[in-house]
Amino acid sequence: MEYDIFLLGVLVLLGMIAGWINTLAGGGSNLTLPMLMVMGLPADVANATNRVGVLLQSVVAVRGFHHYGRLDTHSIVPILVPNLIGGVFGAFLAAVTPDVALKPLLLGTVLTMSVIILIKPGFLAPEPGTPVRSVSEHRGAWWGLVLAGVYGGFVQAGVGFILLAALAGGLRYDLVRANALKMVCSIAVTTVSLAIFIWFDQVEWIPGLILAVGTMTGSYFSVRFAVRVSQNTIKWFLFVMTLVSCAAAIFF
Repeated sequence: MEYDIFLLGVLVLLGMIAGWINTLAGGGSNLTLPMLMVMGLPADVANATNRVGVLLQSVVAVRGFHHYGRLDTHSIVPILVPNLIGGVFGAFLAAVTPDVALKPLLLGTVLTMSVIILIKPGFLAPEPGTPVRSVSEHRGAWWGLVLAGVYGGFVQAGVGFILLAALAGGLRYDLVRANALKMVCSIAVTTVSLAIFIWFDQVEWIPGLILAVGTMTGSYFSVRFAVRVSQNTIKWFLFVMTLVSCAAAIFF
């Protein structure tokens, strides 16, 4: 395919915005997936190519959160196990089936998150000092992580909302630490997904790497913002992004 310089510039810009959004909340792929399709990529190839930017932005975010001491490294393995189980299944599902369920699945996810934040704001923003639960103590969170893996493996857009529901709502991490662990999950599931998509020859590397320039930049600055603002600010940013994702699911 031929690449238009203007469209590539827009892709980088949207990647920066998506990287910021994905690090603090979720739904940034609602910007980048349509742009990749505008550039001429079929839906399945755009879905696969988008993972290049997602993977590299997640690496930048995890490094940033770890630098600021907000990554609970001892929790990584217990959280990754159920998430990867779901991710493998979801990626294979995405590689062999059309994305017919994307819109209702995304819309249902973000609408649920919006209602939860409005009706029970403390669900995603635990009070300071709230004890963190282990995955073995909360089976609902375990299944939530599996579901997030399936969804993230199938299509990236909106998976952050499900992960935050499991990590902040179920396991009671504050939103900064929940976002740090969310990005670790993103690295794991996206690596598996990307490998499967490469196997099926569905990745276009040039737009994928150009997109990654933007997403990595956005993620870098998003981490710096996240560690300096209150949890309440992040919570309401999350709420706004659920509404934006709803609009994107409806109109695009």
